[in-house]
Amino acid sequence: MAEIMQKDGVWTFDGETVRIVPGRERGVHLMRRTLGELAVPLAAVAGVAFETGRKSGRLRLRLREGADPLLQVLRGQLPDAADPYQLSVEPDRTGAAEYFVAEVRNALLLDQIDSGPCDRYLLPGPAVPLSVGAGDGVAAFDGEQVRLEWNWKTEEAKKSAGTRLFSVSDVESVVWQPSVGLEHGYLRFVLANTSTQAPPKYDPYAVELYGFKKDPLMALIAAAVTARMPHPSGADQAPVALDKPADTAPGVAIGGSAGGSMNGGGGEGDGGQPGGDGNDHDTLLRRLRELGELHREGILTAEEFAAAKQAVLKRF
Repeated sequence: MAEIMQKDGVWTFDGETVRIVPGRERGVHLMRRTLGELAVPLAAVAGVAFETGRKSGRLRLRLREGADPLLQVLRGQLPDAADPYQLSVEPDRTGAAEYFVAEVRNALLLDQIDSGPCDRYLLPGPAVPLSVGAGDGVAAFDGEQVRLEWNWKTEEAKKSAGTRLFSVSDVESVVWQPSVGLEHGYLRFVLANTSTQAPPKYDPYAVELYGFKKDPLMALIAAAVTARMPHPSGADQAPVALDKPADTAPGVAIGGSAGGSMNGGGGEGDGGQPGGDGNDHDTLLRRLRELGELHREGILTAEEFAAAKQAVLKRF
């Protein structure tokens, strides 16, 4: 078990799943607090890195293209503070972050995870029902139907069309665009046989966004709907049903004493590779691959595989 606890959140890795629990303090971005806990299967991970900085470091988890409907919607348009796959790391926890990175990378290598694009979503998207009020309207989604209601800021011509209610099956595409400079953003649903020529201000299937702090939350609506639409690769799929993580209070260790063992592991990681040359390291990597093959072929049981894996990893 690898674990790192920060005010920004708690990340744990058990060899199969990276669990991300956002912090609850005021400084944690509203987007991350609203999204809540994430369970990222190892198969969805493309890479992980730790970047050092003057005041703090940053742990980054990179997912495979097409694995997460939320990232599909965001298109890299979130600031670092709002990104759920980044964790701010204090200087005294650098060793813990490096140990976390090493554990995830070793697991990716051992399981030979393909870092290329996915043909189906491996994460389920934001939990529903979900309702967000921002800009000139309120968007709600219950898993089957989308509801758009208008407020006092809505253009009269748009408001006169009344509340919009439609099914996911009617949606051809959904786009979230944040405000940039003086340009307003929007959440727009494109339905079959509907025009998309009108600006969001007048489009009855779009919520116009003015650049306030709740705007990113509209991306959660977009992601929840996207998760129930055909994958961009063209493959149809049902929503992913991952196990729901148990509620975990921020700042409370997951897995008991793992935090203490990680400090020690981080120290060893600075000089823990075998004392021999690069050939020793290559030999260990080949051994990990061989163990993975034996496990997949059923020659090694899960218990035998786990024990052999730990024995090899200790030699890195």
